[in-house]
Amino acid sequence: MIDWLQSFSHATGIFAFMHSQWGWPLIESVHFTGLCLLVGSVGLFDLRMLGLGRGIEMSALHQLVPVGVAGFVLSALSGVMFLVTAPDQYLFNPAFRLKMLFMALAGVNMLVFYRFAASQVYNCPANSAAPRHAMTMAGVSLLCWTLIIVAGRLITYFRPPYHWCFFC
Repeated sequence: MIDWLQSFSHATGIFAFMHSQWGWPLIESVHFTGLCLLVGSVGLFDLRMLGLGRGIEMSALHQLVPVGVAGFVLSALSGVMFLVTAPDQYLFNPAFRLKMLFMALAGVNMLVFYRFAASQVYNCPANSAAPRHAMTMAGVSLLCWTLIIVAGRLITYFRPPYHWCFFC
């Protein structure tokens, strides 16, 4: 897997770009900009479901979803560039693995929200509370995205040769 990812990064020019003077810092900036767009829009919606800003209609906040999707795309594409450039620094890294786990949990939580709670939430009047199960999903979402950020920051501290190998 590592060999294939490295070959891909060399063949596509990603490796050369990422190792240029501005490659890594530029892509990190794109990654964090995407994260801000994603967590900012999702976080506002989640906080509203938890009861903050009750004067704002939840359906109005849901209009920020395209901003969150754009942020996710920026973060995902830039994250892939990091991964294919230095796969050995990520694939065996427990912080990276935790980040991927929390991203998967956030994704499942989102799917459950859209399947079981979204229509009820959108129909709530501006000054009302979200249903309790939607509030739980909002809390799980905020927790997952917070843990994703923390795990992402910890990736640097668990790089090889420091193999703290749980999940290996």
